[in-house]
Amino acid sequence: MSESLEVQIKNFASRLDGLIRRGHQVRDALAKDSSNPSAIAATRAWQEECGVAINQLSGGSKAHWLARSFSDAFLMRSAAGHATQGAAPQEIVQRLLDVLAQAVAALSREDGGPVIIASSDVPPRRFEFVYNTELRQVLEQAYADGRRALEQGDYDLALRTSCGILEAIVTDALEHKGLDALAASDAPAGKIADWSFDMRLEVAEKAGLIRGGCARLPAAARAYRDHADSGREVAVSERDARLAAQVLNVVMRDLNPGR
Repeated sequence: MSESLEVQIKNFASRLDGLIRRGHQVRDALAKDSSNPSAIAATRAWQEECGVAINQLSGGSKAHWLARSFSDAFLMRSAAGHATQGAAPQEIVQRLLDVLAQAVAALSREDGGPVIIASSDVPPRRFEFVYNTELRQVLEQAYADGRRALEQGDYDLALRTSCGILEAIVTDALEHKGLDALAASDAPAGKIADWSFDMRLEVAEKAGLIRGGCARLPAAARAYRDHADSGREVAVSERDARLAAQVLNVVMRDLNPGR
């Protein structure tokens, strides 16, 4: 084994170990309150990180056994083995933890194990404006991974990563504002966790937290939740993926005007 490959494997093993540890934290948070907005946002961000890592270990091939295992983790199967609908959030997290464990085991094999792709360095993007300090590092990593996915032509993953980050930072801003204050902006009754992606963006705009940049979001981006929950592969164009990334950057500037 070359020194370069050995270093890559060591780095990936450390990365997977970190994902597994955060996965246990995400699972425990969902067990306490599966409707908590912060737990939901952290879960989505963690899932995106897992997707990027698995994609790189699979060499970008969706036909690779590891990539298929990742996709299957989001599906509930009938007794006949057919995919029927999305599995429950906690179950998905546990399945993804199992996939990560398989990836760790495969790193020590040389007989058809994962293909490691060295990705270009992406300058870190800071998220100091996010009030939930526990989310900041997760979002920084997700942002870098989304950039890499875009560069590597995985437009579906790039779009879902941008939207997941967008939803997380807007939800964070809404939670900090508070439901009482948001009521003056025609916010719907109930928990923020129950609002749709579109509703969160709409209320954030009415409340003056963000401007009108989200109007440019393509339809594929607005429906990203449905695609992720169904586990279906969706054809996403480069234009849609880049638009979603641009909108994310605009909203980040809105939420961090001093930048």
